[in-house]
This record gives sequence, C-alpha cells and structure tokens, in this order.
Amino acid sequence: MEIKRDEYLNRLIVRKHNGFIKVITGIRRSGKSYLLNELFYKHLLEEGIDEKHIIKFAFDAADNLITIGEDPIILDNEKTDHKVDPTKFINWLMPQISDDEMYYILLDEVQKLGAFESVLNGFLRKSNMDVYVTGSNSKFLSRDIVTEFEGRGDEVHILPLSFSEFYNFKGGDKNDAYDEYSVYGGLPAVALMATDEQKSTYLISQMKNLYLRDIISRYNLPENTLIGEVLDVIASGISSLINPKKIADTFASVKQSKISDFTVDKYISHMEDAFMLSRVKRYNIKGRKYIGTPYKIYFEDIGLRNARLSFRQIEGTHIMENIIYNELRYRGYQVDVGVVESREKNAEGKDIRNQREIDFIATLGSKRYYIQSAYAIPDEEKYKQETISFDKTADSFKKIIIVEKSMKPRRDEKGYVTMGVKEFLLDRDSLEA
Repeated sequence: MEIKRDEYLNRLIVRKHNGFIKVITGIRRSGKSYLLNELFYKHLLEEGIDEKHIIKFAFDAADNLITIGEDPIILDNEKTDHKVDPTKFINWLMPQISDDEMYYILLDEVQKLGAFESVLNGFLRKSNMDVYVTGSNSKFLSRDIVTEFEGRGDEVHILPLSFSEFYNFKGGDKNDAYDEYSVYGGLPAVALMATDEQKSTYLISQMKNLYLRDIISRYNLPENTLIGEVLDVIASGISSLINPKKIADTFASVKQSKISDFTVDKYISHMEDAFMLSRVKRYNIKGRKYIGTPYKIYFEDIGLRNARLSFRQIEGTHIMENIIYNELRYRGYQVDVGVVESREKNAEGKDIRNQREIDFIATLGSKRYYIQSAYAIPDEEKYKQETISFDKTADSFKKIIIVEKSMKPRRDEKGYVTMGVKEFLLDRDSLEA
C-alpha cells in the first residue's frame, strides 16, 4: 500500500532544474528514501522522463555496491570507517550520461560515499544533471547542510507522517485514528503495523538501538553517558518551559547524579542535530526580541517520545500541544512561543509587570497566527485564562484556540476562533477559517 507524501513530493517537484543539489533530511525512518526512490521516481516516469535518464544509486544497498566493484561486507562493518570509493562510483556513473538531455540523479545514503561533498559539487558544474540526495550522518543531520555544497544545497526536511497523512492512509473513525496517532506517532513503518504490541516493541527498540546509539557513536560519547537520562527528563517535560540548568538541578535533587548545565545543553544540541527534537525559543511580542532561556522542547515524533517513557506518561494535554507544533512545521510555518508583557494593578492596587504566554506564534511570510493549545475549556473562567494573553497583544493578527473536542471553527465577539484539534489537523486551510 502506498502512503502519500504529496506535500514533500511537491516540494521536490518545484525544485526541479533549479541548479541546486536537493538534500532530503529528516530523522531516521521518516521516509526519506521512500520519498526519493518511490514517489519522486514515479513522478518522473509519469512526466514522460526516459527511464535511462533517471539514475538511482543507494550507497547502503549490497547489489548497488557490487555493481561498482565494492565489497558490501567491508563497508557495512561499523567498527571500520570505510567509504565507497568515489572513483569507482564516478567511473560507473559518467558513461551513463550519454547525451545532452537532462539526467536525474537520485542518490540514497550519500554520506557513505567518500569525498561526497567534492563529488556532488562536481555534479553542479554539469548543466544536464539534476541531483537529489538523502543522507543520515552528522553533516546531513545538521542545520548547516547548505554550506556543505558551497551555498548550492537546497534542503527539503521531511517529518514523520502528519495526522492528515496518517489518516488518509488508515481511514476509519477520525477519533480512533487520533487516539492511535497520539500514542504511536507517525513513523511510516509504525503506520503499517497491525497490533499495538508490534508498534510499541518497534518504537522502544528503535529509540534505544538506533536513535540514541547513532548519537553516542557520532559524537563519540563515553560509555557512562547520561544522554539517555537527559532525554527521559525532556520527554517528561514536553510543552513545559525548561533550560539546561533546570535539568542539571533535577539530576542533583532527584537522581543524585551530577551533570553540568553545559553538558546538558550539548546533549540537547546533539539530539537537535539528529532531528529527534526541536528547541523552541520564546519571542517577546511587544518587545520584538527573542528570549534565550527558558524555552520549550518538542519531539519530532510523539511515538518516539512515548516509547522513551515506555508509554507510561500519555498525557493528552502535552501530547496535543506537541502534535500541533509538528503540524505547523509540516505546513511550513516558523514557530515560536509567544510572550506578552503588560503592566497591571494587583489586588492591593500596586502597579506590577505581568508576563503571559501564547503557546505558538506561527509565521509564514506576511501571515502570522497566535495559537493556544487548550485541550478543554469547560467554563467561562477557563476561557478567560486562555484568551487573556490574546487580549494583551493589542494587535490584529488572527487568534485561534485549539481544543481536543471535535468542533467546527466558531468565532466569538472578539474575533477569536475556537476549533477542534482534528478539524485543525485534517484541513490544510484551517487557520484561514
């Protein structure tokens, strides 16, 4: 069965022939290879591209490696640092470029190619080569990817399945689908699994034996590293304000372990570079400036977060906020946490300064939305608590409250819109409601 990834496929399509190397990044198992070698390849064929003008090579596939005279057993040995010989690869590739028509070069796990930066930059000098690559090492799991290709790399970052992608594949009752998604997340392999036991076992194993192991290996961390324990603390505190010192203090008071805030910050950066999680800064709306700490942390996939905690902390409030954050990123928005400052009088009549939070500021070009993730609003008092920060912004940007209950968008006398989370997630244009 085909899982549609139309959003990302379109992002590749609009980048065709732009003179850049298209670099597909994302957390492991998010579907990078599937997007490139199945969906984009199928698109090229449907566009009438001659199959001989589409050259695919996977640097982690034994049959491909044997084709160019490499030994896959040696290259697959994690204890060595062997790379695919670039000369062998180029000698295999270049004879296939036999005319002046456009050739589409689709390269998977290209970090396994020796001197891959030089090889790819060489392709940029060929006017009839349109190059697309995926990769999974520290250079490809980095915010500095475009610099690897002398400013001529164009990144397409792919997330695990959004809820709309997940639901379009799974179908059925949308409430049941949301419940499953909020527990097991959107890794494509998990969506294909039939039982809860399969899903939970897979996610726990992947988190332990792939994602964390990759980071420990990549950064040569010591055997007694506390990065797993740091991840546990972060997983328990999603959607809450946090900073490295607070985490270090937690280790001292709760775990009776000593770790510096510098080390905590370094570990968080490693996990960011591996796209396991995102650090979201606070933005002072009236002061128009960013606030360094504290900040919030969200997981790239909520299933991996839940697996790290052995599915013990399935809190709907925090999980929904994480899902909303990922949906906004999926739609291409820059996302910050909003801070609204105001001066008010307290019960004694004294003038004080208050800071209130808006869960998300979503910005795309000239568009800006203020969004509160409220899970439930049982009464007027709760509604006032959720909207008072909107009141204090004193601007005209659209303000939206998202609740867990299924609800079509409705607008109040102030113009604030309330909608259900499933209605928000399943309608690409829901913010325009």
